[in-house]
Parts: sequence; structure tokens; C-alpha cells
Amino acid sequence: MEDLQEEIEKDLMLIGATAIEDKLQDEVGDTIAFMKAAGIKVWVLTGDKIETAINIGFSCELLTKHLKQLIVDGKDLPETTENMKKAYEEMEKRKS
Repeated sequence: MEDLQEEIEKDLMLIGATAIEDKLQDEVGDTIAFMKAAGIKVWVLTGDKIETAINIGFSCELLTKHLKQLIVDGKDLPETTENMKKAYEEMEKRKS
């Protein structure tokens, strides 16, 4: 798992972080849009149900219908590790 994380997370620079709750705070959508326009990559890590997280992502314009989503989920470490490997393979295919 750590080797896979190292491969996926190489050459990244953390610029900032924010948390989004089900009820969006004022100007969250505008702030995220501004960050994206500035070229800042935004990732989402959440404990929400996948459907809830996706709905929130669309409501604050973090996700668009043109964006390719890569969802990694699992019930335990072995399942999550396997799903991360599959997600990595999918990312590599998309690069080609």
C-alpha cells in the first residue's frame, strides 16, 4: 500500500486544505472555482457515502460532467489496497 501511495503521490505539493460539510459554507463553490482557475489541483478524501460526496462535489463545482472520476472504496485494508491498485492501473491506461 505504501509503495502504491508513493507512486501516486509523487511530485505533488500541498498548497492548502479545506473541509466541506453537507451544508456548504458561504463562498465555498467560488473559492474552489478560484483555486481551480489558478491551477491548483484539488483532491477529495471523505468519509461520506460515495453518492453524498459526489453530490457535494457537483454542488460546489468541484466536479463537472466532463471530469473523469476515479473512485476508490473498500471495507478493509486488503480490499482498499486491491482497489487502489486497480485505480492506479486505470490511471495509467488513461495516460496512454
